[in-house]
Amino acid sequence: MNQNRPSTPSFPSRLPKVGTTVFTVMSALATKHQAINLGQGFPDFPCDRTLIDYVNQAMLADLNQYPPMIGIPDLRNGVAKKIAKLYAHHYDPESEITITAGGTQGILTAILSCVSPGDEVIILEPAYDSYRPSIELAGGNTIAISLEVLRDEQGLVNSYQIPWEALAKAINTKTRLIIINTPHNPTGMVWQKTDLDRLADLIKNSNALILSDEVYEHMVYDEHIHHSVATHPLLASRSFLISSFGKTYHVTGWKVGYVAAPASMMKEFRKVHQFNVFTVNTPMQYGLAKYLESAQHYLNLPAFYQTKRDLFRAGLEQTKFKLLPSPGTYFQCADYSGLSIPEAKLSEAEFCAWLTTKKGVAAIPVSAFYETAVDSSVIRFCFAKQVNTLNNAVERLQNL
Repeated sequence: MNQNRPSTPSFPSRLPKVGTTVFTVMSALATKHQAINLGQGFPDFPCDRTLIDYVNQAMLADLNQYPPMIGIPDLRNGVAKKIAKLYAHHYDPESEITITAGGTQGILTAILSCVSPGDEVIILEPAYDSYRPSIELAGGNTIAISLEVLRDEQGLVNSYQIPWEALAKAINTKTRLIIINTPHNPTGMVWQKTDLDRLADLIKNSNALILSDEVYEHMVYDEHIHHSVATHPLLASRSFLISSFGKTYHVTGWKVGYVAAPASMMKEFRKVHQFNVFTVNTPMQYGLAKYLESAQHYLNLPAFYQTKRDLFRAGLEQTKFKLLPSPGTYFQCADYSGLSIPEAKLSEAEFCAWLTTKKGVAAIPVSAFYETAVDSSVIRFCFAKQVNTLNNAVERLQNL
């Protein structure tokens, strides 16, 4: 060690409570123990080679320099057409749609664009882990409302529901933003039209804005319908709608998404966007724009993923895991407290570590989606995997 090395000045952390995410920790643990990784939410199968071809064509056509800050026109037009077709709401692609470096960047940018120090932002826990740090970076105060946990006669978790009374009480003159997520990560629950109506009724006399995280919009099953905020005129008039090409087209590593919002809100969004990322990978935008021309590429997703979900559920139903409903996303939650093993008494984090190191299957504790861990003995598996991966995981889990 160089004893003469100058010391680095210390400075206060902007995120003093933030450490390494549970997804990184569990993925590293899975790699170390050669476990099947059903923890982090990404597919282990390839994307459509047609999409790769479109990107390659764009690269070879020398479309490799900066694109417009807001995204190339073809892709913004494609997004506008898709939203209009699915949700009957027209966003102006020139002033109301921006291409982002993934959904998470869209979330951070939306929050930074409208939340000022002292503003309150309501989230529903369990919540995606980027919400709270983004709010803190903006100087806002997070108001966390926990979803209600519904249990059966044996005390096992049945499902979750929106705590409307608590949500209504939380909204006040300081409320700048309410973050909703449907289909919901991690629980898999899907908002209904009546839920959007009820939310609109709560905020209609307030100045609260909405951030609607809809990155799993095309993953809904059992004839459920995704009810976007774009379908509701009042909500659409005050919402940032966030979605992700990475989730939809099995290319999570590309980190390309989009945000749609009314022009006045998008104007402020773009002020932040141009300085925290400026713009997004050019050839991938051209490739996605071409691929988006075929609606079947996203309309086929529900059937594609429901087959995987049903296969995985059928295998777990041969165990004593209590399976929660999974009408949306590519996640399956399960209550492990009914397992006839001593480890069923462990906390969620401890159980997931044991499951990874001793049984060779990685999952995520749902308690990690709360600021202060709420242990309900529920863990989350990702079924966006190849059939062989799911079958091998089920075989290991059936030994519990």
